[in-house]
Amino acid sequence: MAAKKLFEGGETVTAFTGHAGIVIPETALSIIRGRCREGKRPGHYFAPGCCDHPDYVMQIPVLFEDGTFDVMRAMNIRRAERLSREKTAHLQTLMADLAA
Repeated sequence: MAAKKLFEGGETVTAFTGHAGIVIPETALSIIRGRCREGKRPGHYFAPGCCDHPDYVMQIPVLFEDGTFDVMRAMNIRRAERLSREKTAHLQTLMADLAA
């Protein structure tokens, strides 16, 4: 039985502050953690040790357009239906470059 996820890797999202990002797939999470710094945006998980294994239901790892990542609380992000093609392409390129 597959585990339910609220967000899938590769989905574009926006934080409640308006920052655009892309959900980091499980396969690329450890690589991106090693290459990027944490942005520590409002709405991220901050308790030590809470985000070692995000569940993609309440803890969603997101790579933002400025090249930082955060493990965000699900209630603080939403799917980005109206994101421009340029931003979406930039986020996908950033993800591909960092995960390669």
